Amino acid sequence: MSSISQVNADVLKQAQQRIQQDLLTALAAFSIPEPLKAAVHHAVMLGGKRIRPALCYAAAALKPNPHFAAARRAAVAVELIHCYSLAHDDLPCMDNDLLRRGQPTCHVAFGEDTALLAGDILQSMAFEILGSRLFDEQGQGTDPAIVLKQMQILATASSKMVCGQVLDLQAEGKQVDQAELENIHRNKTGALIQAAIMMGAVTVFAGTDQAIPKLRQFGQSIGLAFQVQDDILDITASTETLGKTAGKDEQVQKSTYPALMGLAQAQAYAQTLHDQAFEALAFFGEDAKDLTAISQFLLARQS
Repeated sequence: MSSISQVNADVLKQAQQRIQQDLLTALAAFSIPEPLKAAVHHAVMLGGKRIRPALCYAAAALKPNPHFAAARRAAVAVELIHCYSLAHDDLPCMDNDLLRRGQPTCHVAFGEDTALLAGDILQSMAFEILGSRLFDEQGQGTDPAIVLKQMQILATASSKMVCGQVLDLQAEGKQVDQAELENIHRNKTGALIQAAIMMGAVTVFAGTDQAIPKLRQFGQSIGLAFQVQDDILDITASTETLGKTAGKDEQVQKSTYPALMGLAQAQAYAQTLHDQAFEALAFFGEDAKDLTAISQFLLARQS
């Protein structure tokens, strides 16, 4: 029998394989001049954990789903937004990072101007994909109300992400309390993770369904837990394992959970947040096996 960790990794691997192919299909649908095309491909296709698409697929799989093509488009869109945010966050005027996913960051490879424009076009591409018929089978269509909900969810989360990045930059070199730190990361990191879940959820659940607040609660908990774990790994993992510069948070005096509460307490807090996420998923029973597997993988991740 497979171990729990193997099962969890298999769920994520299957999602990664699906999103890699769907991202390639989506990028091929756009006519983009060089070198912007190469920069976009660099920003999107050089790996990554693909957690957001995986969560989107898993939420859409909670029930038999006649609108799964809409969930696939949503998974592509949320990953494009995530990749744009990384390309911009890495810029010298922001976090000034040289390494991402084990490769030179977009501005290092293509210049600041092209990296900036790559992030810009990825934003508009995300919403164009959401409103398209990509992945629809012949004769199949998606309820326009679902598409509108997905666009609203993604737009709101994208705005929150930008606001969170502003707060994060403002907090560098300062001591902030836990409430302020959580406000930063519920926006900067958590909002897009929660959006991925909800964009999948609206393909199978009506807004009045009891499942919606349960999934929102799950998204809030797992989104914040993801950031706490990121802060921990910046201290405990190597640059080679992370695929980005380890110890960067301390170098630039970022406000982090280990800096605020100590490493051991931050690790305990990550466990508490995961417990809250699992509690919300209990509502769905065995139907949430994929969401549970991804959450268990995130708790144990080392990169």
